[in-house]
Amino acid sequence: MRSGVFFLLGLLAMPVLAKDAQPMAADPELELKVNEVSDELRCLVCQNQTIEDSQAPLAIDLKNQVRQMLAQGKNKDEILKFMTDRYGDFVRYRPAINLRTLALWLAPILIVLTGLVALVITIKKRHKLISAQSALSVEQQQYLDNLLKEK
Repeated sequence: MRSGVFFLLGLLAMPVLAKDAQPMAADPELELKVNEVSDELRCLVCQNQTIEDSQAPLAIDLKNQVRQMLAQGKNKDEILKFMTDRYGDFVRYRPAINLRTLALWLAPILIVLTGLVALVITIKKRHKLISAQSALSVEQQQYLDNLLKEK
């Protein structure tokens, strides 16, 4: 009985979870291009989603703007340049490689290389320290040599 009541309450709550349908262009080919360009632009509100994936009002407005620009005959590169000029390199989900973004692209590589160099130096130092500690003194070596000669 209880599970039936919970099931019915769950069914009644389903419309609350429904989302509005995405606006579609009259031309499905245009909509594919809109989705392709929108997948390259970052939602400025969410910051971790593309405007293709975001439901933020600004993302929807930007996507509509992309749709209008494509309908006017602009290509992907022109739209990305327009958005970058207007909002900066941050609007690109995968920023272009240029002088301003070079540090962004090179920083992970430099961090990994620095870590590897530090690791190699540390291993070499420990190896020298262990070798120095485990080396036998002259007296200990003579004692061992004498023991081996006796047998």
